[in-house]
Amino acid sequence: MARYLVTGGAGFIGSHLVEALHSDGHAVAVLDDLSTGRRENLPADAPLVVDDINRIGAHPDLWRGLDGCFHLAAVASVQRGTEDWAGCHDVNARGTIAVFEAARDHGVPVVYASSAAVYGDPIALPQAEDALLRPLTAYGADKLASELHARVAGGVHGVPTHGLRFFNVYGPRQDPRSPYSGVVSVFCDRLLADRPIVVHGDGAQSRDFVAVADVVRALRAALGAAALDAPVTNVCTGRSTSVLELSHTLARVIGVTPRVSHGPARVGDIRHSVGDPARLHETLGMTAETPLAEGLAALVAWARATAPA
Repeated sequence: MARYLVTGGAGFIGSHLVEALHSDGHAVAVLDDLSTGRRENLPADAPLVVDDINRIGAHPDLWRGLDGCFHLAAVASVQRGTEDWAGCHDVNARGTIAVFEAARDHGVPVVYASSAAVYGDPIALPQAEDALLRPLTAYGADKLASELHARVAGGVHGVPTHGLRFFNVYGPRQDPRSPYSGVVSVFCDRLLADRPIVVHGDGAQSRDFVAVADVVRALRAALGAAALDAPVTNVCTGRSTSVLELSHTLARVIGVTPRVSHGPARVGDIRHSVGDPARLHETLGMTAETPLAEGLAALVAWARATAPA
């Protein structure tokens, strides 16, 4: 049995990771401020410390005897980053440094969440890890800062790390009412309620949608590939799906005919984003293999099971 700490472990991605580790018999502790996470997302016997990520060093008991830390705590909202620039920076960048500092003090490797937002508007597709990084948002800038500080963590402080650049993650426990939710959970919620969905622009904009189950597999594999040179790896499928294609695929899974209206395109919205999964396969020995329809079916099943009576 191994011992792990998951920051943001009561949230969307974190709770799936905690569940997987716990199911395999490992001891998992969670630090989460519950701003978006929920206690009910966790196994009943999983220790939870409710606190700010910047106070993670104030909990030495969480770090003793750890085999690894998974750092997923973040304000994962582009809009929030615009509205509360300094506050989000405090969590997303300074909070990551706090995790690295505590990991240094206790000799623990760290796998942390980066984001495809570090690429900004890509010059070429698919986006590989060595592409030019030019984030367009505060969220993307903070994730890039986390990657740079991971280099400091390894080169100066001897902390092995591995950063994962998540593309568009979807799946069960992604709350459509949360301001952080992506288009998949919002479309699912509206289609299940037989409400029309609004597509911003012409709907031809495309994304690389990756199932949360594959993200969990990547997180676990990355711990064994944590290193002092602070590697980063895309977590993506390499497949491009337009927003309109997504809406029709999801509607087929649910068994409805979608009613789609078009609103104005969002200012600054990136037209196309798709990752290069080559390093994911080469470095972590895996692929994000869940077909879109299968991943959407898992989301729909969860949404139906948890819908109010």
